[in-house]
Amino acid sequence: MNALARLIAARIAATGPITLADYMAECLLHPLHGYYTTAEPFGRDGDFTTAPEISQMFGEMLGLCLAQTWLDQGQPAMVLAELGPGRGTLMADVLRATRGVPGFHQAARVVLVEASPRLRARQRQTLGDHPVIWADRVEDLPEAPLFLLANEFFDALPIRQFTRVAGGWAETMVGLGEAGLRLGRAAPLPLAMLDARLADTREGDVVELCPAAMPIAAEIGRRISTWGGAALILDYGAWGGTGDSFQALRRHRFTDPLAEPGLADLTAHVDFRALAQAAAPAAYGFAEQGAFLRALGIDQRAEALAARLSGASLESHLAAHRRLTHPAEMGSLFKLLALYRPGSPPPPGVT
Repeated sequence: MNALARLIAARIAATGPITLADYMAECLLHPLHGYYTTAEPFGRDGDFTTAPEISQMFGEMLGLCLAQTWLDQGQPAMVLAELGPGRGTLMADVLRATRGVPGFHQAARVVLVEASPRLRARQRQTLGDHPVIWADRVEDLPEAPLFLLANEFFDALPIRQFTRVAGGWAETMVGLGEAGLRLGRAAPLPLAMLDARLADTREGDVVELCPAAMPIAAEIGRRISTWGGAALILDYGAWGGTGDSFQALRRHRFTDPLAEPGLADLTAHVDFRALAQAAAPAAYGFAEQGAFLRALGIDQRAEALAARLSGASLESHLAAHRRLTHPAEMGSLFKLLALYRPGSPPPPGVT
């Protein structure tokens, strides 16, 4: 066992099995041994590559989408925010793509929601001298029209997982076995918070809940409904859905999520239906990532960039476009949930 595994095992030995949510929180956020405390997760040398790292086109499309939405809503002074901005690549591409939109940068107060001092320093480096402030939580954002990006943010929030069985729902727990940490199930109980899933599940189905996501979505929805703006939330997941999606990724390969706590990225698929419901009364649109990016014009942008490339650079560019949009890669697995002010036009590419 590594150091964090020993700490988790001691906790379980003292108080009993813990939920997946507790396990994920320890693995990702432990102040000494947590993944986001110690790892450099992004890019080829890390454990995973997000869409902004794959191609500048992703951030360009999202930035111009938000800029047009801002124009459609009357060009207000606003907060331009990102949740979980990683190395700052997405926001840098957004700002570069929107330089030519008259008044957009002057109206935007850029706020990055990031608690990690190490990542804040990296974001400052990426964004150069562009004025930026940081916030620890969504609730700390200024009260103003909100134009927000969240790319692969919600998938890293801790989940609870339940299997429907005779007698109710059995929660997946992390306990101890002879070989170390192991998964098991608690005794089944009827759970009021899952009553809404009785109609679309049957015995044996697995349902995952993300308690931490709901207040964040509710706060985003409240701000957009009250002040105006829009949010573009992109992640892998589904509208409702069932199944065990708890997974670990290390060095771009799937691995046992219990094997090396704190050394692998832990994620789960996002339930976009739950986010949309929590964000009410904000209006919403939902689409596959590939269809959304194509509606914004990524094919034309890719063609224009390709005209200036050749050889290995051209091959890499074409592969990046395919990875972002093709149904067999990120195009269908990844989805967009767009939130916007009721009564306002939806963001471009959203129906």
